[in-house]
Amino acid sequence: MYSFKLLSLALLSALFLSACGISNKSVDYASTENARAIENGVASWYGPNFHGKLTANGEVYDMDGVTAAHRTLPFETILLVENLDNGKTVQVRINDRGPYAKDRVIDLSKGAAERVDMLEPGTARVRLYLLKGDLENSRITDIKVPTYTVQLGSYKDRNQAEKQTADINGSRVEEVNASGATFYRVYYGIYTDPDDARREMRRLNNMGFAGFVKQIEN
Repeated sequence: MYSFKLLSLALLSALFLSACGISNKSVDYASTENARAIENGVASWYGPNFHGKLTANGEVYDMDGVTAAHRTLPFETILLVENLDNGKTVQVRINDRGPYAKDRVIDLSKGAAERVDMLEPGTARVRLYLLKGDLENSRITDIKVPTYTVQLGSYKDRNQAEKQTADINGSRVEEVNASGATFYRVYYGIYTDPDDARREMRRLNNMGFAGFVKQIEN
């Protein structure tokens, strides 16, 4: 019954936006039939200061779109965000990282925040429902805690990646699909504290291995 209510709300929202001529290019509507609540907390929103800048997944941020930033959920995850203060909902696509305030669980684009009527208050109590995304096969063990690694190389040839990892004790090779291409990346360590990752990166840099800290995406 609750899933039916969520579906009805989403469909009504889509019809309203269509009637108003508002573009929804930032997300393809997903079925709410199997919506699963995954997180409760406080949402905030971000807009003009970031409009036109690159998001964490490399897109240009459109504040009028319906996207969102989350600390850990894989990019392209589709969520239904329910404003618990007024019952309004919006579907968003994860394409950025944040929020960085400890008491927030998601940062909505200005367009998404407008659709759940939270622009003026700035924040709202929300519940997040997973609509599209594979958390079961994800490396995420706690969606509230980001994990980090040190990337030391990226190759199109696996043999080259394995040659480098043979010179760095404790490193590993992972196959990554990005922009339709396959890469073999050399990583070192897994950390929940980015400061630990940065310390290890500096140690490796001092040994002559160039690298940088990155968040593990999924």
